[in-house]
Amino acid sequence: MSKHSRKLAKLVDNSPKVETAVLVALIHQNETEVLVHEHLDELAFLTETLGAKAVHRFTQSMDKPDPRTFVGSGKFEDIRSYIEHFEVDMVIFDEDLSPSQVKILENELKIKVYDRSMLILDIFLNRAQSAQAKTQVELARFQYLLPRLTRMWTHLERQRGGTATRGGAGEKEIETDKRDIRRKIDILKEKLKKIEKQGQTQRKSREGIVRVALVGYTNVGKSTLMNLLTKENILAENKLFATVDSTVRKVVLENIPFLISDTVGFIRKLPTHLIESFKSTLSEIEEADLLVHVVDIAHPGYQDQITVVNQTLSEMGAGDKPVIMVFNKIDIAPKMPSEEKLMEMSEFEVEQANFIDFDKLEESYVKKSAINPVFMAAEDGTNIEGFRTAIIAEVKKIHKKMYPHYLDDEVLDLSQYPEED
Repeated sequence: MSKHSRKLAKLVDNSPKVETAVLVALIHQNETEVLVHEHLDELAFLTETLGAKAVHRFTQSMDKPDPRTFVGSGKFEDIRSYIEHFEVDMVIFDEDLSPSQVKILENELKIKVYDRSMLILDIFLNRAQSAQAKTQVELARFQYLLPRLTRMWTHLERQRGGTATRGGAGEKEIETDKRDIRRKIDILKEKLKKIEKQGQTQRKSREGIVRVALVGYTNVGKSTLMNLLTKENILAENKLFATVDSTVRKVVLENIPFLISDTVGFIRKLPTHLIESFKSTLSEIEEADLLVHVVDIAHPGYQDQITVVNQTLSEMGAGDKPVIMVFNKIDIAPKMPSEEKLMEMSEFEVEQANFIDFDKLEESYVKKSAINPVFMAAEDGTNIEGFRTAIIAEVKKIHKKMYPHYLDDEVLDLSQYPEED
């Protein structure tokens, strides 16, 4: 189809337009092409979560990004040609770009340019519901944009502009915009301080009750698991960062009350400034007595995701808390088949299948900690009883330390522990 025909088709098509994007990543010296394409799979999912569609991928083996255009000159021309030919709306890079790179790329390609951090920030901005989450994301976004102002940034209230907004704004207007952003940052910081004070008061009201936090990589099923445990209707979607706001609910199992919170999911290369701005929300993790680390065992890179979560927890100072490992989505995971079935398969087929031996996996985690892992499928409730048994066993241990003389037929008054969204 010619460019003219595509334009005519667009005029005839009255359906809502879905923006298109090309994805760009470098293959560094210590990375394989397979690994980088797994990272691009995640970037494509992030793109979909934003509401756009990834239509093509570009990769290049380089030790470090080109200081001007991120990729080499030849690859850059390939990207430019593809964008012009297929009228692509945006280009998304799987690493953070410098302010000068953003400026050069926008001027040269004449479309919207996202790096990984900007993409995640915009997703958070779209999905935040509470005043606290919205304020935190806006603050992180302005802090990220401040050094990246170019002549395109003439109106701070709108989303990133395209070619129609290019040109015309001078250095004087850019400085005015920078002062405007700094003023907004100061206002948001003050607003956040007030919100955090309210949050501290709410958290103090929970003293004396065991607190449990669900943690894990994004889109592993934490919200679905919380719905299953609490019989609530918390948003659970097959999208990255379906949960941005922390949600706290009361649960009573075997006459033992505790609070459980669903927190924002972690992700590879989660922007540092975003973690910083979300400290008050992530305090649900920092102040928890017990962490439930939910893992999507059906994901081919689940081991890497576990590493990302553990590293983030350590950076937050929560790496030494007791943890229940919950391997979720066993219903769609490639379970190890019988020996007879294995004998019928070639070595290549077995290797490609990435079968999981649940028995060996359980054995390895039992060796690492005194807490047995739980294998379940929150979507259909498979082994929910096993999860309940595991969580109440750990909650009882903590509760016993708080109330050594607690009677079996005595239940705490939970009216003093309000629910939160």
